[in-house]
Amino acid sequence: MGVNYKRLWKRLIDDDMEPSELYTAAKIAPSTFSKMRKNEYVSLNVLVRICKVLRCQLSDIVEVDLDNRS
Repeated sequence: MGVNYKRLWKRLIDDDMEPSELYTAAKIAPSTFSKMRKNEYVSLNVLVRICKVLRCQLSDIVEVDLDNRS
């Protein structure tokens, strides 16, 4: 099982927001965004902070990939 953040990247495009604006507003390290670009796990705390900034739910920014068996 894995995760992907395609919905987050689409949301940023739709909201005309740069990733740097989001990680500054959500107080997230750029290295965390690097992990997210690689579809690696990040803490739930980070995801909640992103949701607060974007005023959305977790399902709006992350998907669980049930077909990925790794």
